[in-house]
Amino acid sequence: MIDLHSHILPGIDDGAANIEMSLAMARAWVADGVTVVACTPHILPGLYHNTGVQIRQAVAELQFRLDQEGIPLQLVAGADNHIVGDFAGLIQSGHLLTLADTRYVLVELPHHVAPARLDDCFFGIQVAGFVPVFTHPERCTWIKQHYTAIQRLAQSGVWMQITAGSLIGAFGGQPKYWAERMLDEGLVHILASDAHDTSRRPPVLSKGRDAAAKRVGLDEAENLVLRRPLAMLENKLAGQIPMPGQVQSSRVGNAYRDDTGREAVRASASSNVAGSSSGFRSVTDRLRRFFN
Repeated sequence: MIDLHSHILPGIDDGAANIEMSLAMARAWVADGVTVVACTPHILPGLYHNTGVQIRQAVAELQFRLDQEGIPLQLVAGADNHIVGDFAGLIQSGHLLTLADTRYVLVELPHHVAPARLDDCFFGIQVAGFVPVFTHPERCTWIKQHYTAIQRLAQSGVWMQITAGSLIGAFGGQPKYWAERMLDEGLVHILASDAHDTSRRPPVLSKGRDAAAKRVGLDEAENLVLRRPLAMLENKLAGQIPMPGQVQSSRVGNAYRDDTGREAVRASASSNVAGSSSGFRSVTDRLRRFFN
C-alpha cells in the first residue's frame, strides 16, 4: 500500500514529537503493509510556519535514519497545505508542496467553518494545472450543510481523500457516516491514514482498506490504497487514471436519505485536469524498485 497523508516528520507540527516516534511510526507502517509514505506536515499560517525547503530537508534526514535502521519504507515529500490566497503561486514558488513534485496537491480547509466561496478555493488551483486533493472532508464539521458543494467539487475534478480511521469509527459516528456515504456515491479517490503517532492517531491504512472493501469491493479498495496513489506519484494525468464508480446495491439504495426523506444524489467523480510533468522521475524509479 501507499499512504499519501502522514505527519511522521519529527517536531515539525502536531505529529511525531521526536525521532523515536517517527521511527516507531515507520515500523508500524511496514508492519501494516505500507511501502511508501508521503510526509505531509501542516503548512498553516499563524500556527505551523513550515516551508517547502524545510520539509524537503526533514524528509531527506528522516529517510537517512530509516535506511540506517534498516526500515524498508520509502518517503516522498509533500504537505497538508491549508487553503490560502494565491495557493497556486505559492506552489510555484516552492513555499507549498505538491505530492512528490507531481501535479497532485493536498489541500486542507478549515475544520469548523466552510470557506465563503468553496468552489473558488479549488478553481484557481485547477486552472494553474494542478489537481487539488481535498483532505478528510468527512471530518469537517460543516459537511452536512455543504454536502452538495462537496459533490459538485468532486464532479468538477477535485479529488477526495478520506481518512482510514473514519471508516472504522475512530473519529466518531458522523465522520464514519460521511466517509461511508462518500464511498458509496463514488466520490472517494484515495484513502490515507493521516497518522500522527502510534497510539492516538496510528497508521491503520489496512483497516481502512478492509472496511472500504466491504462497501465497494476489494478491487476498488486496492485502487484507493495502491493503484491510484501509485499513478499519482507517477504524475499521470487525472484523465488517464480510473475513477471511482458508484456502488449499485439495494443496501446503498436504502441506506442514505436526507432529513426530508429524499434520496441523496449520487454523483460519480470525474477528473480531467491536465498539467505539465514535474521532477518526479527519480521518485518513480525508486517506487518501481519497491513494487517489482
